[in-house]
Amino acid sequence: MEIVYVYTKKRSEFGRQCNFSDRPAELHVDILPDISLAANFIVRDPCNVTVQCAEEMSEHEVNTERFESESRGINHVEGGWPKDLNPEDMEATIRYRKKVEKDEHYQNTIMQIAGLMEHCCKQNNATDIYQEFFEDEDEEVVEESEEQPSAKTINVFRDPNEVKRTATSLSWHPDGNHKLAVSYSSLEFQRAPNDMSFDSYIWDIENPNKPEMTLKPVSPLVCLEYNPKDSHILAGGSYNGQIAYWDTRKGSQPAEMSTIEHSHRDPVYKVIWLQSKTGTDIFSASTDGQVLWWDIRKMSEPTERLVLDPSKKGNLDNALGAVSLEFETTMPTKFMVGTEQGLVVSCNRKAKTPAEKIVCTYSGHHGPIYALQRNPFFPKNFLTVADWTARIWSEDIKESSIMWTKYHMAHLLDGCWSPVRPSVFFTVKMDGTLDVWDILFKQNDPTLSLKVCDEALSSVRVQDNGRFLGCGSQLGTTTLLEISAGLCTLQKNEKAMVSEMFERETKREKILEARHREMRLKERSRSEQSREDEGKEADGEESAEELVARAEREFFEIMEAEKKKEWNEERQREKEKGVCEEKDFQEEHETNGVSSFKRSEISL
Repeated sequence: MEIVYVYTKKRSEFGRQCNFSDRPAELHVDILPDISLAANFIVRDPCNVTVQCAEEMSEHEVNTERFESESRGINHVEGGWPKDLNPEDMEATIRYRKKVEKDEHYQNTIMQIAGLMEHCCKQNNATDIYQEFFEDEDEEVVEESEEQPSAKTINVFRDPNEVKRTATSLSWHPDGNHKLAVSYSSLEFQRAPNDMSFDSYIWDIENPNKPEMTLKPVSPLVCLEYNPKDSHILAGGSYNGQIAYWDTRKGSQPAEMSTIEHSHRDPVYKVIWLQSKTGTDIFSASTDGQVLWWDIRKMSEPTERLVLDPSKKGNLDNALGAVSLEFETTMPTKFMVGTEQGLVVSCNRKAKTPAEKIVCTYSGHHGPIYALQRNPFFPKNFLTVADWTARIWSEDIKESSIMWTKYHMAHLLDGCWSPVRPSVFFTVKMDGTLDVWDILFKQNDPTLSLKVCDEALSSVRVQDNGRFLGCGSQLGTTTLLEISAGLCTLQKNEKAMVSEMFERETKREKILEARHREMRLKERSRSEQSREDEGKEADGEESAEELVARAEREFFEIMEAEKKKEWNEERQREKEKGVCEEKDFQEEHETNGVSSFKRSEISL
């Protein structure tokens, strides 16, 4: 029987204690056989009974002083184990074993066993003992689940306090994923009530009635993270900027905390465990513009510090406030920071100078970047969630993201990749909706959109197997969901197709970026040319006398051109007049010649 809900209450609420005592058996009712019912029975003839074809046998073992020799096949030698030989004498035992192994009977026995083993191995090679007979059916089930993606609510964990707080972050237990750590805090500046609790909780996912453990910080926790190397250790960042860690074996109080003077000045929005030999290194990010590295064995001051100044001068007044943080274990020297200003800052921890630690920035959002995570299968591509969109970036493209979702009506507050499918990621919105995106299936709309609650969803975290995910809301409700098999099962050739898609979109963006760069260069050269012309005009400012002299010169040039034009026109008219007179003379001469010819003809 599967127990879905477990109800617990105090011992005092059960009432009066029950007292039990032993007494001999008593016969209360004795029902005698009814002879009249015997006629209703039907004798089964023949009667089918299942039996085993092999003889039933049991295995027995006995340990004696000579167990080692008997287990190695020495006891069959004639004479047995020598009585004068001490089994605890290793040198004598080794010499006697070598002597027995040279015996002909022992060698024949070993050869017989080897022949039987060879026969068994050949039989196993002929029959595929690892053959999966229902593989096709499983694929059909996966295909059906792909066609109908769905999710169902498994449990709901509510903030047990009267004053409800936002579930700001979630962290799954690294061993078995049967526990969920939730941090609770009010992020509304100076609006938190005086009687608000500071506690955060660790929940057993099978018991939503009562948290398994309570964590008691000195300030509300904004982020909380399990140590992947030691499941008893958790690190958290507080609203007042302090860093603390807990050992669940030692109780609810912090094992150690950072000092106020060496901590952050603003709330700590993200804490991440580093990949190290000791497993005690963490680093944190805050809206005060700093990234600090810590060793939980010595929390008095940070081991390293980075100021997120884009001018690379280390000025804290110009620093960008950090809201999200990303660290990939396969890239131990690189990490990324999402800022309040909508920029993603790529950093290199091993750089020699603070200026070299800030490598580059990616811009494309209009507001704080609430979520930043690399794709677990393709670390060069990372996801950002901010304002009204979620964007997928490539490290090689600084100007723009390679893929993005449409602009939603509600703000997006968190998101993450699926740990088992490279094409699936999740986002939560301010209207209480969870969106599941499968970019191989479609890019314009989510594959599954689920209304989880009426209030805003502030955080989301997926279990390592990709099957379960938790969504934290603004009123402190954490909803545990189970998604369908198609969304958490790696599809055939999915990695290759996603890799091809990312490469294609990266190439397209590179071409567009080169085109935009060329257009900007042309525009810059055009603006520089216009500025040079303006500069020449500005440099060529003339005095009043020079202006008058230039005006007179231009006037006389115009008058000379007009005179020349009039002279040319008059000359043209004269030429035309002379041509007309010549034509009249020729016509008159021709007329006189004809008339004289006619008169002579008449006279004849």
